[in-house]
Amino acid sequence: MLLKSAQRRGRQFLNPVSTQVGGLSTLFKVGPEFFLGAKARSPKGTPGPFRTDADIYAMPPRTGLRITWMGHATSILEIDGVRILIDPVWEERASPTAWSGPRRFFPAPLGLEKIPDIDAVIVSHDHYDHLGAQTVRAMADLPAFQHAQWITPLGVGAILKKFTVPAASCRELDWMDSVAVGSVQVTALPARHFSGRSLFNRFETLWASFAIVGVRHRIYYGADSGEWQGFYDIGEQFGPFDLTMLEIGASNPLWADIHMGPEGAVRSFWALGGSGLLMPIHWGLFDLALHHWTEPIEEICAVKGLKLWSPTPGIPTEVVIGEELRSDWWR
Repeated sequence: MLLKSAQRRGRQFLNPVSTQVGGLSTLFKVGPEFFLGAKARSPKGTPGPFRTDADIYAMPPRTGLRITWMGHATSILEIDGVRILIDPVWEERASPTAWSGPRRFFPAPLGLEKIPDIDAVIVSHDHYDHLGAQTVRAMADLPAFQHAQWITPLGVGAILKKFTVPAASCRELDWMDSVAVGSVQVTALPARHFSGRSLFNRFETLWASFAIVGVRHRIYYGADSGEWQGFYDIGEQFGPFDLTMLEIGASNPLWADIHMGPEGAVRSFWALGGSGLLMPIHWGLFDLALHHWTEPIEEICAVKGLKLWSPTPGIPTEVVIGEELRSDWWR
């Protein structure tokens, strides 16, 4: 049985299948190319400008499903009357410091103070490109988040509490645990990845993907994951999905076990059932690998017979089931 609660070895959580994460040896292998090829991995100019019209949130989506993709893995998801913020990062850098590390290619399209009322915040794992410390600290004080549930895998709630999120607002989930957000059911599911906000605390908090199931719509948020056999079971047990959000960027053959890349995203989409639309995420905002910044989206756009839903950053966009959306903002 692949879909089950997380297992531990001592203080560390284990992946659902055998997984190579890589360490210092990987850094040594990619180091020269990482530093020498940085120019080609970033846009020549600042993309955009992208601006979110916050007034749109005053009207519910006609279709019942609307997404505002802020870039990388951050999105505002409106599904069947519930509004969920996914993996919030408004920081200038996906890094533990403000002066070094991967810098965003374009400013956040919507200021934190203009975010509409949020029913829940999903944090898939504790990496810096999915959980921004200053972002969370700011959100914890905003009226829009006063009634929000903060839904995380095991152990991440303790990090949120350090960032001033009230303990009563945090709900930690093991794999296969669910929580209701209004009429929407959010279930934490296994993913093939790792955690840690330093090299010294890897695997000590859990990571997860999520099935988000409303009255009319079903979403799968894959977060960060390599390919694995459990996608078949997830599709059968929680699908068919109207929209499947899968990572395509920050990939490399050296760490294919934990980042699937565009080719892996296509295979994983079919493994999950291949229904509905595929939304590419985890690309276009930070330089986190060795590929050109547009390579992942170019590769996946070239796949024939694939229904993509790829919006412009910052634009609240309704999802019409079965209808493709292929924005070319990155060109």
